[in-house]
Amino acid sequence: MMNNETITKTRIRPLDGPYSPELERDFNTIMPPGMPPLSIFRTVAHNPRILSRMVNGGLLDKGSISLADRELVILRTCAVCKAEYEWGVHVAGFAKKAGFSEEQIQDTANVKTNSAIWSASQQLLIALADQLHDSNQVDDTLWGKLSEEYDSAQLVELIMLAGLYHAVSFMVNACRIEGESFAPKFPEVSI
Repeated sequence: MMNNETITKTRIRPLDGPYSPELERDFNTIMPPGMPPLSIFRTVAHNPRILSRMVNGGLLDKGSISLADRELVILRTCAVCKAEYEWGVHVAGFAKKAGFSEEQIQDTANVKTNSAIWSASQQLLIALADQLHDSNQVDDTLWGKLSEEYDSAQLVELIMLAGLYHAVSFMVNACRIEGESFAPKFPEVSI
């Protein structure tokens, strides 16, 4: 998340219950039944309007792309943004459901990924997350290759997904949200 020289004290303490009916509604929308709201949502809840927009504008529903494609873009985006909190939450909640091996999960946080463990389309998604992060653009070569694999609706979703998780990364990093107890940390050697 941050280098060892940086103090990682949480800057905005997540709200504790009891919550207003509006916050409860939003938490129930985003969280599985019986699971308490994550620290990120309890932190954003300091501004109920933003929480409501975040919850209702999320992209974790069944969209035009597969769960594996969605999670690969999220994991790689969070890794290049050094958002260990969100990377760990997605590893814990979705990576195995998406069918990723432990080696692949760890590799999402490597500076240079191991192309031998990813399919050709997965390599394109990693390149997409990297290019969007590094340049805020997608070059013509990558765009051409992506266009051969994904239709326009899917391309829109993939780009918006990377952008949304940049915003989430800004939130968790700037507020220094502490990791969830169930979520893994970045591997020893990571971005």
